[in-house]
Amino acid sequence: MSQIKRVAVLGSGTMGLGIAGMCASAGCDVLLLDLHKESCDSALPRLVAGRTPVLEDENRLQLITTGSFADDMPKIADCQWICEAIVEEVSAKRRIFREAERYRSDGSILSTNTSGIPLRDLYTGMPERLQQDVAVTHFFNPVHAMKLVELVPGTRTRSEAIAVLADFLGNTVGKGVVYAKDTVNFIGNRIGCLWINAGLHLAEKSILTDGLTVEQVDALLSTPMGFPATGLYGLCDLIGIDVMYNVNRNLEENLPENDSSRRFIALPEKVQGMYDRGQLGRKTGGGFYKLIRHADGSKSMEVFDLAPETWRSEAPVTLQENEQSFRDLFENPGNPGRLVRDLMATTLCYTAGCVPEIADDIVNVDRAMRWGFGWEKGPFQLMDEIGAHSLIALANERPFAMPNMLQVLIDSGEPTFYRHQGTEFLTVCGQWERVPD
Repeated sequence: MSQIKRVAVLGSGTMGLGIAGMCASAGCDVLLLDLHKESCDSALPRLVAGRTPVLEDENRLQLITTGSFADDMPKIADCQWICEAIVEEVSAKRRIFREAERYRSDGSILSTNTSGIPLRDLYTGMPERLQQDVAVTHFFNPVHAMKLVELVPGTRTRSEAIAVLADFLGNTVGKGVVYAKDTVNFIGNRIGCLWINAGLHLAEKSILTDGLTVEQVDALLSTPMGFPATGLYGLCDLIGIDVMYNVNRNLEENLPENDSSRRFIALPEKVQGMYDRGQLGRKTGGGFYKLIRHADGSKSMEVFDLAPETWRSEAPVTLQENEQSFRDLFENPGNPGRLVRDLMATTLCYTAGCVPEIADDIVNVDRAMRWGFGWEKGPFQLMDEIGAHSLIALANERPFAMPNMLQVLIDSGEPTFYRHQGTEFLTVCGQWERVPD
């Protein structure tokens, strides 16, 4: 098999529909299946709706054929790639894997779009043929807008299957492919969730003891850092505190016992209170922020003040001259600098300790955070920006072993993780290699 021309997507929810639309937009024939054909048919109009539709050319809808699992699963025999995108539940995914294995053709690739379930939990005990053709293809939502897809093989997955998927996703569909390992939450969510969880704990402490506000925290942890404008609390409102709670339960179950991020898994006190009240974010009309629509048609924003736990009007934030960049903030001696320094030292040291556990090299980690979380620079690029050896000095003050990649840097005698304008990177062996296209 040299090329993927026909794709089957199993599941017509938000992610499945997005994957189907992405493939149709690239000119592929798509078979979209769900429990009921009507679910697929009613979902299709969403692909051409809105200001930035998945399918700008409505004629591409004709490339998508719909059906049901019960009646149309045999049709996947004509597909070179079958992508499962049903509910995040192991037993349900295993059932659909077994059903797909009955009908798929030799050499076809079966992947799961999961954000955190280990692939091995899905294929263990399955036929050898399936284990050779299985992978994770983890897309980020919305599929058509987010560049990142994490590609994860199983222990017995054929290298050819991964190469074919990478070529299709990168060159035909136009995604940014990163190669991850079968570890909890893969790359992007492993690092991104640590940043969010540690941020919630450290920011709440800064608000309650140092007098910072929710607005100040988001102003600091956004544009000056090269992060999206949502900041920390705005991002949690977008994701949903309930989603973070459930993600953390998965982390609690699957993280290594000695993983340093475990101390941040439980939501901090004030955020846990919001979860308990059902104050979850945009989906419930308000989380940390709440949009107020007035009778005269005007709008205003309210902020949930964590200290008294009451709503108040949003206050404008003006950052100081020494709060305009990541490096300035990292070196800032005041309370804003302390928050940034504590959070980013925690995040960057953790990231340095995750290679090669979650990925074989730093390039895949940096790309995952840029393409999946909208960071202008990846973690190792940020280490180079502030001077990795200043981070090493902070790491020496912590009650943990020196993170692996920082130790590699020390042993290599090199000052940075990248050199020659970012065209070469330091490997886990302390050697220089060219950054792949």
